[in-house]
Amino acid sequence: MSVDVTPALRMVGRGVVAAGALAAGAALGAIAERSLLRATAGPGEDELPVGFGTLRGDIYEVMAADGTVLHVEVDELASGEAPLTIIFAHGYALNLDSWHFQRQALRGKARLVFYDQRSHGRSGRADFDTHHVDQLGHDLGAVIDAVAPSGPLMLVGHSMGGMTVMALAAQRPELFAERIYGVALIATTAGGLASGPLGLPPGVGRVFHQVAPAVAAAIASRKGLVERTRWNQSDLGLLLTRMYSFGSTATDQAARFVASMVSSTPVDVVAEFLPALQEHDKVDVLGTFEQVELLVIVGDTDRLTPKEQSEEIVRRLPGAEFVVIPDSGHMVTLEKHEEVNEHLLALLRRVERDIADDQAGGVA
Repeated sequence: MSVDVTPALRMVGRGVVAAGALAAGAALGAIAERSLLRATAGPGEDELPVGFGTLRGDIYEVMAADGTVLHVEVDELASGEAPLTIIFAHGYALNLDSWHFQRQALRGKARLVFYDQRSHGRSGRADFDTHHVDQLGHDLGAVIDAVAPSGPLMLVGHSMGGMTVMALAAQRPELFAERIYGVALIATTAGGLASGPLGLPPGVGRVFHQVAPAVAAAIASRKGLVERTRWNQSDLGLLLTRMYSFGSTATDQAARFVASMVSSTPVDVVAEFLPALQEHDKVDVLGTFEQVELLVIVGDTDRLTPKEQSEEIVRRLPGAEFVVIPDSGHMVTLEKHEEVNEHLLALLRRVERDIADDQAGGVA
């Protein structure tokens, strides 16, 4: 039976995007930002802002179990010694460059590992049926096995990256008992994304979630049509980025940086991951994090993963440090990077203390 996708695409263009585009968040907004950036950029404006996306380390290619090649970068310590490795998992429709400020702040303090999620950034394109959170957990496990096969670990996940860490906890809980000393979950959720209001009126948000999977499927099957979409407001892309990625006034550079990452993510990949994010439910595995130092951070105006979802994680893990950062949205790692970095450094100090205690006690 054939399906007429025109009404769905029209909804993207008029209703859903206008009301609820989620740059670096919900798929339809990411698609809107992709089209907006390409359609409105003037000479030189499609280039990354100065400094963003320029940090690089030793490059590795890690092959996932299905053959997908993952792009991995490692910032080694100058001394060559690596008592602790910190691994960063980025969010939906972004890439490893989204950790720009965290990479600057933590360089030289531990061995740092960054990687692009499958079908994102410089990693290889994967089959559509592998675009789900459980597969991302397996990918994180493959990165650990390839570039950090031994020694203490700390994991940092933003948005979909936090979901990735939860998937790993479900798949390999022994890592959290034996090697992982600390976890930071930033602007993420253990489940319930499909019921979130996305900053929209309750009725509109509910309709968005009802139609989004079908619209995403239509987009994935008609990506050429969406790629040719053009928008006529030159500032609309940055406006939407600020509305849904940031909670306060952001710089043009920061907004354009987010939009550039979103726009570089293949439109069908953005669409195909949406149902997986809505289906994500790892509430039952949160107990695994009781074994580690846990930091939960969220912006107080995050529309994609609102603070109530972080509050639910902390309610189940009362020993976690919970930080709500004022006047910040989903891209809190960029918008309020000083505060985020301060708390990550404090987590690092606690992890180093725990490692030292274990070593003093003869724990391998």
